[in-house]
Amino acid sequence: MNDPIRILVADDHLIIRQGIRLILETEDGFELVGEAADGVEAIRLCAELHPDVVLMDLRMPGMDGLTAIEHLHEEQPQVAVVILTTFNEDDLMMRGLRAGAKGYLLKDTDRETLFQTIRAAKRGETLLKPEIMARVLSGARKMNAPAESDLTGRELEVLRGVAQGERSKEIAVRLGISERTVKAHLASIYSKLGVDSRAAAIAVAAQRGWLASPPG
Repeated sequence: MNDPIRILVADDHLIIRQGIRLILETEDGFELVGEAADGVEAIRLCAELHPDVVLMDLRMPGMDGLTAIEHLHEEQPQVAVVILTTFNEDDLMMRGLRAGAKGYLLKDTDRETLFQTIRAAKRGETLLKPEIMARVLSGARKMNAPAESDLTGRELEVLRGVAQGERSKEIAVRLGISERTVKAHLASIYSKLGVDSRAAAIAVAAQRGWLASPPG
């Protein structure tokens, strides 16, 4: 049996932290190791407790969640952050993903989606609900997008697979290539876009309008 996923919750509302604790206690494979009421405390507790995943609220007094995500991405990149917020704001969502968050959930999300997103974040993958991805793409269509020529056709196919939540293994099977080749394409994509995570690559590509058109 694998070790439980170690989780830290950062939210300034006690009732939210207690509610998440109760939800996590109903499912095997999760361990809530700490709670923080602001960004500064979240960063300190991450250094002390070494969680696998942080559920991060964006709006908190003192240091907000977005700033905390940026600090964690720089100082503790091994910690996967999932944004968990009440506010349905596209700008904050895009900024959070570009800052290094692995996912974005609203606080009214269902239990199974919460569990799936935490597991994906622990694996280093990005899992965005279809309605979240639809909003990302909708926002991208409003922008003047440069050409896709920065990426090769195969890199775009890989990136679109990532945006749909596919794992490297699933992308490899669909495209008829090895998983190692998929990872090589991802490394090239990261280099070209100046990012270092799947979520940030999705955010940049969406802002440039590359995910709005079907592959092929």
